[in-house]
Amino acid sequence: MLLRHSAWKSSLLALASFALSGYAVAQTPVPTRTPTIDQSLEMHNVFSPRISPDGKHVVYEQTRTDWDANAFETELWLADTATGESHRLTGAAKTSNNAAWSPDGKWIAFLSNRPGSLPSSPADKTQLYVMPVDGGEAQQLTEMENGVNGFEWAPDSKRIAIAAESPEAKAMKDRKDTFGDYHVIHADYEMAHLWLLDLPKTDMAGRTATPAEPKLLTQGDTFTVSDFRFSPDGTRIAFSAQRDPDLISGFSEDIYTVAIADGAVKKLVETPGPDSDPHWSPDGTQIAYRTANGSKYFFYTDQRIAVVDSNGGTPRVLTLNFDEDPNIIEWGADGIYFEALQKTAASLFLLDPKAGAVKKIETPGSEIASQFSFSKDFQHVAYRGAGANQFSEIFSASLSASSPVQLTHAGEQLSGFDTAKREVVHWKSGDGAVIEGVLLKPADFDPAKKYPLLVVIHGGPTGVDEPTIGPDRYYPMERFVAKGALILRPNYRGSAGYGEKFRSLNVRNLGVGDYADVISGVDSLIAQGFVDKERVGSMGWSEGGYISAFITTSSDRFKAVSVGAGISDWMTYYANTDITPFTPEYLKATPWDDPDIYKKTSPITYIAKAKTPTLIQHGGSDHRVPVANSFELRQALEDHGVPVKMVIYDGFGHPINKPKQQRAVMEENENWFDHYIWGDPLAPALTPIVKPAKP
Repeated sequence: MLLRHSAWKSSLLALASFALSGYAVAQTPVPTRTPTIDQSLEMHNVFSPRISPDGKHVVYEQTRTDWDANAFETELWLADTATGESHRLTGAAKTSNNAAWSPDGKWIAFLSNRPGSLPSSPADKTQLYVMPVDGGEAQQLTEMENGVNGFEWAPDSKRIAIAAESPEAKAMKDRKDTFGDYHVIHADYEMAHLWLLDLPKTDMAGRTATPAEPKLLTQGDTFTVSDFRFSPDGTRIAFSAQRDPDLISGFSEDIYTVAIADGAVKKLVETPGPDSDPHWSPDGTQIAYRTANGSKYFFYTDQRIAVVDSNGGTPRVLTLNFDEDPNIIEWGADGIYFEALQKTAASLFLLDPKAGAVKKIETPGSEIASQFSFSKDFQHVAYRGAGANQFSEIFSASLSASSPVQLTHAGEQLSGFDTAKREVVHWKSGDGAVIEGVLLKPADFDPAKKYPLLVVIHGGPTGVDEPTIGPDRYYPMERFVAKGALILRPNYRGSAGYGEKFRSLNVRNLGVGDYADVISGVDSLIAQGFVDKERVGSMGWSEGGYISAFITTSSDRFKAVSVGAGISDWMTYYANTDITPFTPEYLKATPWDDPDIYKKTSPITYIAKAKTPTLIQHGGSDHRVPVANSFELRQALEDHGVPVKMVIYDGFGHPINKPKQQRAVMEENENWFDHYIWGDPLAPALTPIVKPAKP
């Protein structure tokens, strides 16, 4: 279940056989120019570019797969915007990310969970590091007991503010000594607060002093800090905070300032619903921020950009006529820059804070562009971008020029492989709503032939699928296409990018309307004559798993289904999830007030119709979609004699985020659909449980 609000935010397999858990099974051959599952998992992504104040360099993140450590790690790379040359900045074990340039351009600070070098550094906790741009080792600046959540450079480049949880209180330590470790629900909170840290001075020999202890800037148990930024003159910090760290308390997030001199805190905004992500105007007199604008149903209604005087007053909402969620980047001399989705595209926009007018800024060659970063004079920009059928890369550009410079070449990983061709398709759902999706076809697609069709459904519901290329995770889509399948990735009602009205179409209609959108998309493709209607399957994770569970219990038209971390019963979900407001927002009631709407929108209600063989996968420690949903669905399918296989990934939450377990997820799915769509035998270890239906 994705959240729209930030606080809530190899070896080649043998062509004729497939091995898993020691069992070899003959399968439909996969062309040699298709990535193996391991090769896909080893492909790296590039993201989070940060351009230097002078616009001459860009630091960005690049992923790395460490099979020995069973981890996806992230390293920092530095690129020259003039030559495009790049080199790796960090090479230590584990992950380094969230890089930020000092305003004077001399330092790069970042977060890392590498083994600490300070004497009291706790193991495996994320700490703050800083390195000189002109060369030298990174120095650890913090050894916070619970790690560092985020940081921000002061305008003078001499101080850094960090957000971190305070060390465990003595009373809590005493309680653990007496009673052992336990926690009280909606209590025992660890609040994040702001701390101020002086940058160590460098002597004539280039040696840096031992870092000073951070100074606590905010304190107490009335709020926990999230986003924060220094004022242009460095005398104040604007921050957003909510009453406690629970995701269910996101509605209480408001905007504050704190004075550096004396720690005086002032609340500026307390509009109902979340207010977050503050950004100062260049003259320091105003603060722009994201707001739900008082909406009670902020999971699916439009977020807005609002502005308030930096000393308090009545906010002004500026984007009432912009029908999507704007993500603020920075406030420059010519206005407020933000990024937003528009259907399957993503773009940069400039907002005039006086007139409220919005202008789109083109990024040639990158219809899908995000993660923008500006130089100090706002003449240069770095971003992550891609066009249709392209791998996302890092670019730099001058805002006055039309030709961006490509700084990375991650797409070269695909040079030895054939990839599916992606195109955006449209159809009408049962109620007339126009639905879009991304259709993946083999490179040699022939409309005169009939192909198996697999539906891969994104999470959210406010996720969105775009026609870009990336490494497969969870579902081996490139391998399915290479075997001769088409893949439909529907942006069903509720998806982001299509405006508030479209996101609201599944309110009190969850699952029902979503299922209709998927079925109508399948029918649309069948009507065009190139889909084999006898070989259709569905798979998805989170909300995509929920819709797939709806397909399992509501349709006999699919040959196989894979439900990943999906909801089967909204009552079970509501009582166990860590985001209980989700269902009351979409269903407009609790299960105690309106049990009928919970039954109508729950796949388990229709279990008597279930016939489709179903693979269920779930993290054993999932709090977002509690694993009880999968146990309930599995038991019901067993009781009705439906072939079902359930796999629990112990110790994992909502995402399965380690390479070996992702390998298992992908191989389970490949084996399942190879059998039910292509007729290959199942490995003995992967054979579903089929019990006689209970009388």
